[in-house]
Amino acid sequence: MKKAILISILSLILFSFPSLGYSSPGTPLPDWKAGVAKANITPNQSMWMAGYAVRDRPSEGKRTDLWAKALALEDLNGKRIVFVSMDLAAISKSIVDEIKNRVERDFNLKKDQVILNVSHTHTGPATGDGGGLDDINREKVKNYTTDLKEKLVSIIGAALKQLQPAKVNTGNGVVRFQVNRRNNNEDKLSEQTTLQGPNEYSVPVIKVTDQNDKVFAILFGYACHNTVLNDYKWSGDYAGYAQIELEKLYPGATALFFQGAGGDQNPLPRRQEGLAEQYGKELAAAVERTINFGTKTVSSKITTNYREIELYFAKDPPTKEELTRLINDGKLPSYQLSRAKAMLKTLNEGGKLMTSYLYPIQACKIGEQTIFALAGEIVVGYAIDLKQIFGYDTFVFGYSNGSMGYIPTTTMFHEGDYEVMGSPMFDSPWRFDIESNIISNITKLATDIGIKTNSQIGEKYRYGN
Repeated sequence: MKKAILISILSLILFSFPSLGYSSPGTPLPDWKAGVAKANITPNQSMWMAGYAVRDRPSEGKRTDLWAKALALEDLNGKRIVFVSMDLAAISKSIVDEIKNRVERDFNLKKDQVILNVSHTHTGPATGDGGGLDDINREKVKNYTTDLKEKLVSIIGAALKQLQPAKVNTGNGVVRFQVNRRNNNEDKLSEQTTLQGPNEYSVPVIKVTDQNDKVFAILFGYACHNTVLNDYKWSGDYAGYAQIELEKLYPGATALFFQGAGGDQNPLPRRQEGLAEQYGKELAAAVERTINFGTKTVSSKITTNYREIELYFAKDPPTKEELTRLINDGKLPSYQLSRAKAMLKTLNEGGKLMTSYLYPIQACKIGEQTIFALAGEIVVGYAIDLKQIFGYDTFVFGYSNGSMGYIPTTTMFHEGDYEVMGSPMFDSPWRFDIESNIISNITKLATDIGIKTNSQIGEKYRYGN
């Protein structure tokens, strides 16, 4: 009789206080914390747009709002990481550094704990110092950038304040509207029966659910330029429409888009708003399928690492005389003209021009999920490289932590074309060893924090099979 009473009491305790016992099968207690926040970053006035050097006037209205969004994660040990997405074409490393320094001061997060990624929409506003513009438009860009920085710091803080018990799943989907623009002629696309590569069609997904298994955050990516649209209306392009669609599919959820290794990939065909919406829905459908059928739960552990490496230019910096001649020739496109003028100003004030660039690379693991974030417009070859080394389910994001131009592969130096000339030193390509420099350094960055390569774990690379 006493034994029966004791069992009844113990049962009552366990059922009344589930945190003291085991959860029911299939519903483990959340061991993550997560929080989200967002801010509308659509300019409140007409101003200069980024992405196309041929534009000759400021913006003219809006198709969709533009957003900055933050997802904060915290593991069982209290380690945190924040992912920040922006519907912008680019932000400079100097802006990123300022944001990260403020976040470290205000929220005690180091550089390796924050990843800032731009979608590279070509229908978003210019950011920075407004170089190359007239006084009025330059002031608009500078004021917008000041406001943007405040909003980015604010949403990071808000996401951290919103941390709540959560479950985290990751997976890879697939969608195929990206086309390698270097190896396929856009004007003759309708005549082609096959597309030439390289390509990388994966759709990385991080699904975050609350204690009741309701989705409240979705981080997803794709490696493709946001260049369906080229008009004068604000828009997040296909990535913006994908976020809108996912937030309709999952009411109350926040969807964040992270651009991948899309430096040489275009959405084709393009140049019609209907196509931007179509591609957005295709991408959202791939994310939805992955959320419903293609993710796995990851253990509650965050590991992070960050480094800045030197990338070198193939030529010495130009002299005052060379810059003056290039500026006076009147043949430089506007984006190169502004660079040339800024460089000449530096020399005239007694400064020196850079001979290398400090390039950010970042590696992290969210449970078992490996994630790499590289700066600039990295091309798809970098995603293929890293997946060959670390596994087909690795997430590779470009356009992260600063924009400085295209990051080509070794093969592209042999092929030529304008991506090869896309270094910050406008009249010089990167040095020929750029790919081996980046890949070797990011491999060391990853292995230093215990991220294993395929050879270390004895797994055969299966990407593409």
